[in-house]
Amino acid sequence: MPYIEKEIEKIYFTIGEVADKFDVATSLIRFWESEFSILHPKKNKKGNRQYTKADIEKLKLIYHLVKERGFTLAGAKEMIKKNPEELQSKMDAIESLKSVRQFLLDLKDQL
Repeated sequence: MPYIEKEIEKIYFTIGEVADKFDVATSLIRFWESEFSILHPKKNKKGNRQYTKADIEKLKLIYHLVKERGFTLAGAKEMIKKNPEELQSKMDAIESLKSVRQFLLDLKDQL
């Protein structure tokens, strides 16, 4: 049986990688960390932030509320505090619809 190498899945991401993923400055990520109590990235011995996938999901929620929906920071904090589960399920539905839309656009281009 041939050897199949597993894909290496990254556990921690640097603040630069996270900022690139959201196309924002690293200073904005640090600012959101100080403003939103749900963000607590791990720090290594040097003090560098190490973001997990759970941290990135929380950042995605904040990004969606502040950048995409136009909430103020106070409004975003209130929404997250009031009903985070419902908000997360709406985010998941939006992501799913975006992927379906992209699939349909790709299909249209192939025709």
